[in-house]
Amino acid sequence: MKTGSKIITLNNGYHLWTNTQGTGDIHLLALHGGPGGTHEYWEDAAKQLAKRGLKVQVHMYDQLGSFYSDQPDFSDHKNAEILTYEYYIDEVEEVRQKLGLDNFYLIGQSWGGALVQLYGLKYGEHLKGAIISSMIDNTQEYVAAVNARRAEILSPTQLAYMQKIEEQGNWSDAQYQKYVDILNQQFVDRREHPAISHLIDTMATDVYNAFQGDNEFVVTGKLKDFDLRGKLKNLTMPTYLVFSDHETMPVSVAKRMAQEIPNSRLSITPNSGHHGMTDNPQYYYDHLSQFISDVESGEF
Repeated sequence: MKTGSKIITLNNGYHLWTNTQGTGDIHLLALHGGPGGTHEYWEDAAKQLAKRGLKVQVHMYDQLGSFYSDQPDFSDHKNAEILTYEYYIDEVEEVRQKLGLDNFYLIGQSWGGALVQLYGLKYGEHLKGAIISSMIDNTQEYVAAVNARRAEILSPTQLAYMQKIEEQGNWSDAQYQKYVDILNQQFVDRREHPAISHLIDTMATDVYNAFQGDNEFVVTGKLKDFDLRGKLKNLTMPTYLVFSDHETMPVSVAKRMAQEIPNSRLSITPNSGHHGMTDNPQYYYDHLSQFISDVESGEF
């Protein structure tokens, strides 16, 4: 498949920006997080895998509403159906079809990891392997974990201030956002990659707010009800779970998921936050390439 950028037209008439990097017969489709984030931390994935002896074509795209793709007017009620799990699961399937992929690997970071789980349950016959990157199977345990993370870093007074602002819903409070920045530096991007810094905010806030809320440490949107506990035993394809040691997602839940998914492997990326692929790319891609190599050789 030709490398570079390609605009695809969805059946609903909207357009998605896609990009393919690398060469080879192995195909990896990469899903970004957010929701409302961008593809950018996957840009060097093909090069990282090639350095480890794997020829992989990595396909990435910005989901509808995100940076380079069409951004619908979500105040228009006819677009309300886009802000649903069902839409984004089926969007992955439509992208797969339009890029001509089958028997492929699917990797998803955070929200993208939720989509990997949901896609695997609905369309798993197309997957050679599933990679769930930093996403657990329910929000209840996530909320407990991020509350514990906040208490590790913030003083009781600072934590109480955040909780007061959250009760008020005053998300634009400057002091509150300073505390969010402190938490992000500890648990989300411990090593900000210079190549993905921007002069403007690239987050699609309409999408992010609808599913998550104001920030990574509160869940007021649709994700508050996300719960696949008891269902992941139905993921029968080879599955790799990769989490980090200083992130927002609880490793204890990742270990439970690895026990429940029949054909799975778990690794914990050290010295990294929620974005292990940029905080510690050496470890992250060493273990991702090992997973793909083991599946390809039949040794997984």
